[in-house]
Amino acid sequence: MTDLPDGTAPTISAAASTSITQIRQRVTDWFAREQRDLPWRHPERTAWGVLVSEVMLQQTPVVRVLPVWQQWLDRWPEPAALAADSSGEAVRAWGRLGYPRRALRLHAAATKIASDHGGIVPQSIPELRALPGIGDYTAAAVATFAFGLRSTVVDTNIRRVEARLFQGDALPAPILTAAEMRLAEELLPEDPGEAVSWNAAVMELGALVCTARSPQCSICPVSTECAWIAAGKPAPSYQPKGQPWAGTDRQLRGAVMAVLRAAEHPVPGELLHAPAVRLDQRAQPPELTRLYALDSEPSRLERILEGLVADGLAVRTEAGLALPS
Repeated sequence: MTDLPDGTAPTISAAASTSITQIRQRVTDWFAREQRDLPWRHPERTAWGVLVSEVMLQQTPVVRVLPVWQQWLDRWPEPAALAADSSGEAVRAWGRLGYPRRALRLHAAATKIASDHGGIVPQSIPELRALPGIGDYTAAAVATFAFGLRSTVVDTNIRRVEARLFQGDALPAPILTAAEMRLAEELLPEDPGEAVSWNAAVMELGALVCTARSPQCSICPVSTECAWIAAGKPAPSYQPKGQPWAGTDRQLRGAVMAVLRAAEHPVPGELLHAPAVRLDQRAQPPELTRLYALDSEPSRLERILEGLVADGLAVRTEAGLALPS
């Protein structure tokens, strides 16, 4: 695992430490009643389906992931199926999930699974961690939710719940610390099955109830044990920085990628940013209309195009710019 800043040593209040078993039970009972019906939680789920879901859910809401995840699994039900297709098709099928390099990483992971693991997603965390684009969190999550192994899973939702419930902080530290990992490990049940349930339940509690901006403390199953509530709900020690979109390079990259995904053939560079050759608006694809509406400086657009090529998300051909083959 990557070295983490140590941070402040975790402190579990005396009252909480005597009732951790009860807290676990309340949270997992709540989860059994209130969990969302998500396909990657179904009994018939596959390890590949879980891996795809974990990559797609990074920085992307469930509601946006659901249809794309289903389309991917319908088209590529196994890693070998994706590996046999082009990385460009993976990027095209990624749609508007954002951060499309994740599609390239999934394709690379599928290729390695097909070549080095007989097409079967490996179970061990070291082997999962060795797959392209798979970090500590994703490896632990796949080991837990796909294979039922006891592993410490720590995402943003889990960090927030545990910071409030056990440490009285409104938000966890801006960067994951070693102290947070020690706390999560201390809270993890010894029984693998119970550990899987705890990980899933705390994650769901953070997603649905103990949210960052509008926590619903009145319906929280462990509100009476919450150190943050007991402390009077103190304000966070910092204000999280949002990620702007309008006017950013990310918006422009997304607009160019939308044009490339929709195109059946390479797109000439001059068509992307030369006003003299722009099509009549009645005939041009809507993706081009949205790109032109950004009215980007030619030099900035060219820098964006070069960046997409450098990232492996696009290739230059004699005919123009295209998704990788």
